[in-house]
Amino acid sequence: MNRPQTVPLLLDATELAADPAREPGFAAQAHRLLAELVRDGAALGWVEPPSPDEVAELLTQVRAAARAGDGALRVAYLGERLVGLGYWLRYARPTHRPHADLEKLAVDAAAHGQGVGRALTAALVADAREAGVEVLTLDARGDNTGALRLYRSLGFTEYGRLPAFVAVGERRYDKVFCMVDLRTGKRPAPGT
Repeated sequence: MNRPQTVPLLLDATELAADPAREPGFAAQAHRLLAELVRDGAALGWVEPPSPDEVAELLTQVRAAARAGDGALRVAYLGERLVGLGYWLRYARPTHRPHADLEKLAVDAAAHGQGVGRALTAALVADAREAGVEVLTLDARGDNTGALRLYRSLGFTEYGRLPAFVAVGERRYDKVFCMVDLRTGKRPAPGT
């Protein structure tokens, strides 16, 4: 009897590209995931759900950065379903090149509480450390308390906040800046 997979399968950009079962439908599944999350109010940088072309262009840019060593893409599957993705990119400014920004972390609402976000974030931090990133930053919407709690548990600290900076229609939310210093050699404990 086939039991549903309860531990997410994590792939990096290279592993995804080499997977003939997952690669062909990846862009469409990524669009579905991101569009559904944005439609339901997720804080991913879009007010309206992105178009398939917008997502495809974003993925092309992230994959190119990953191939050049200037980024990392991680995806999570439960069975054959894409349930999460995240990526970081190095800063473009020459004086900031040793550092990177975790720009998106998206987890299917149906997979919340199953360790997908933790696994993706931990893998992205490990990828950044392996790539020689000194400081990995991120920003999150202030009402995204679950994500902020996750980031803190993985060693990120808040270093600033812009009150009522994020505008979603008439609503305003704080923009919270977090970072993890990878130069210290401190590593998050597995599973924490």
